[in-house]
Amino acid sequence: MATPWRRALLMILASQVVTLEWLLLHVVQGQIGAGNYSYLRLNHEGKIILRMQSLRGDADLYVSDSTPHPSFDDYELQSVTCGQDVVSIPAHFQRPVGIGIYGHPSHHESDFEMRVYYDRTVDQYPFGEAAYFTDPTGASQQQAYAPEEAAQEEESLMTVDFIDI
Repeated sequence: MATPWRRALLMILASQVVTLEWLLLHVVQGQIGAGNYSYLRLNHEGKIILRMQSLRGDADLYVSDSTPHPSFDDYELQSVTCGQDVVSIPAHFQRPVGIGIYGHPSHHESDFEMRVYYDRTVDQYPFGEAAYFTDPTGASQQQAYAPEEAAQEEESLMTVDFIDI
């Protein structure tokens, strides 16, 4: 039987795992006051992973593809833990995606760091490729993301709006 500290160490290490298929796009660090929101707008296509760590206090994460200012009353995805918050944004979400970071009122201020990853894994067709319509001309196909393309993008991957309530 593993000692409690070994189990705790394994849990911490497992929570920090980032797969090789994830490409780091952006790191956002910030501070948010109790009861306030900071808003980000995500423009990057594809499946995106948001991993936010509350460094001090408790910052919570709300995500929406229908509003640019998601909140605890209006969101599609959320993570509201007292430590690391993780949200996986599906590729089918409409862009831009609104991201709300909320400073929980239990702390006067919260410091956070959020890492934004592009998930390069390919979702397999659950019933085989033949079960899905394919365009024989290839006109509707999208090309896979390549790191070289990132430098050519003119528009920022994320924009930041800070709003105090």
